[in-house]
Amino acid sequence: MIDLYSWSAPNGHKVHILVEELGIAYRIAPVNITKGAQHEDAYRTINPNGKIPAIVDHAPLDGGSPHTVFESGAILLYLAEKEKRFLPEDIRQRSDVMQWLFWQVGGLGPMMGQAQHFFRYAPEQIPYGITRYQKETRRLLKVMDDRLQRHEYLGGVYSIADMACFPWVRIHKLTGVELGEFPNIQAWYSRIRARPALDRALNLLREQWVDVSKSNEAKRNLFPSN
Repeated sequence: MIDLYSWSAPNGHKVHILVEELGIAYRIAPVNITKGAQHEDAYRTINPNGKIPAIVDHAPLDGGSPHTVFESGAILLYLAEKEKRFLPEDIRQRSDVMQWLFWQVGGLGPMMGQAQHFFRYAPEQIPYGITRYQKETRRLLKVMDDRLQRHEYLGGVYSIADMACFPWVRIHKLTGVELGEFPNIQAWYSRIRARPALDRALNLLREQWVDVSKSNEAKRNLFPSN
């Protein structure tokens, strides 16, 4: 059994998609980041970084005590390796998947996150910040679109790399960047969105979703000033 500590947000959705694709047993443990639950001491013992998601695996392969994993990319790797799915065994294919997973973790997610913040949530409109991160988002999407012109999926086969990127591409409108100039991404998005697991994954915690742009409490907890 996996305890999944998460919320309805892109990094949470990455793991939601994987557990639903795997069909493994899990319990969802909501961490209401809009109310500051991620900063509570009890949760920080699970995720010292105070972010979502995190998991506790009560049946690790070594048969030992429960194992905790934080950071969304690390969780995707841990579960894919444990279940031997969505991470190819072939060394070249595996390398391709790992490259695109790390590309998302180190590039697409952070840049789109900053673009979203400056475009939608910043207390003051800062043109330089908006332009800087929207430009980098477009550059990264072009890199992705070029890859998908030659491959159906980022790693060649449907994998955790696609699951990592999908939730961020999904919120592109919140960054002020449209997908009209990226036809290969649009086709890729449609292929993934049609998978049965996606509805189940995206519906997790949906009823508790909060529009951060309309909640001062959420902004304080997500973007503390000190």
